[in-house]
Amino acid sequence: MQQVSAAEWEVMRVVWASGDIKSSDIITILRKKYQWSDSTIKTLIGRLVEKKALGTYREGRAYIYQALLDETLLQKEALATVLDGICQRQHARLLLERFYDLPMTLEEIEAFQELLEVKKENAVLEVPCNCLPGQCHCQKKEAY
Repeated sequence: MQQVSAAEWEVMRVVWASGDIKSSDIITILRKKYQWSDSTIKTLIGRLVEKKALGTYREGRAYIYQALLDETLLQKEALATVLDGICQRQHARLLLERFYDLPMTLEEIEAFQELLEVKKENAVLEVPCNCLPGQCHCQKKEAY
């Protein structure tokens, strides 16, 4: 599957939250946050259909759109893509900084604590760098 742009992601979020939905309803929802024209949103929808992220069928005169991709799976892939572009020695620091600002329920906090207890049993002495020589600061300059 081709990568989904940030704007296309916003369309997908509407479809995931709504289930089967008309383009006019997608437009109404997105207009509350963005000043995108109808044609811009329809172009985004069309791209998502081409990428097979959205399916479409007719209901009377209206076209109805439905997600063909699983939301949770795409979220995991998006996060993995971001983390793959960053030295893995930096992952924990970045996640900790992000978690610090996130509102969390007691149940979510307890789930993290349980996970950390399991991770603690298999902790490494040093997180290995996964970068090519010359891509990050943690490696000494090597001949390229």
